[in-house]
Amino acid sequence: MTRRVSTRNAAVQVWTAYLTNRTKRHRDGRFLVQGVRPITQAIANDWPLETLLYRLGTPELSGWARELLDTTEVSTVGLVPELMADLGEKSTGTPEVVAVACTRDRVLDDFAPGEPGEDAPVVVVFDRPNSPGNLGTLIRSADAFGASGVIVTGHGADHYDPQAVRASTGSLFAMPVLRASGSDQVLEFRDRQTNRGIPTRIIGTDEHGARALFDHDLTEATILVIGNETSGMSAGWRAVCDEIAEIPMGGTASSLGAPSAAAVALYEISRQRRTFAR
Repeated sequence: MTRRVSTRNAAVQVWTAYLTNRTKRHRDGRFLVQGVRPITQAIANDWPLETLLYRLGTPELSGWARELLDTTEVSTVGLVPELMADLGEKSTGTPEVVAVACTRDRVLDDFAPGEPGEDAPVVVVFDRPNSPGNLGTLIRSADAFGASGVIVTGHGADHYDPQAVRASTGSLFAMPVLRASGSDQVLEFRDRQTNRGIPTRIIGTDEHGARALFDHDLTEATILVIGNETSGMSAGWRAVCDEIAEIPMGGTASSLGAPSAAAVALYEISRQRRTFAR
């Protein structure tokens, strides 16, 4: 079914609110997906989409957009350019297509990655992230280096924020992203994994870690904890980590940003596992 809209009606106002209104996103169970790769990945991973919004008028839509609209079973709505511009990011201009997607509320109690005796899953915890863009970038790195999931703790950035969705470049749709109130829930998850026959360690990253990251054995099942961008790892998380690792740095920088620290640590985990698997 296709509709055409030229006025800022109630539906357009609702879609526009999803850009900035976290409460409305979660109450309605809807969020916006922008960009070729994020939309392509959402479809490839069978993520539930409610509507595809597309730009009317000139210039003509790209081949990708035309093929998407011609082959989709999702309802489509054409919007005049000024309305589509309201749904895009200023830095990227008027989008060709924006997807209205349904949220998935994954429950940590049901999360059980890996098979006993076969796998050593890596799960990344991002504690109270400030920036949706940083959260999306971390999700992308976790996906790139083979993590089994990302857990966001505390009232941090929303992974359904359009900035997080875009920064993940579609990885949000390829791997579990879960929420937890704090370290207690993550400890319960760790204990469930251990009881399943997957002994799991909690490794934190901090500039004052006792040993360098590459001096740790990271080949076993691991929960990797990344602290808040501003305040770093909290005292509560320090208390529950089995080990705290330092990422050695040179130059004048005082610390790495949270997404960069996660990427470095995930790369080292991946490197060790490839090396010892030979």
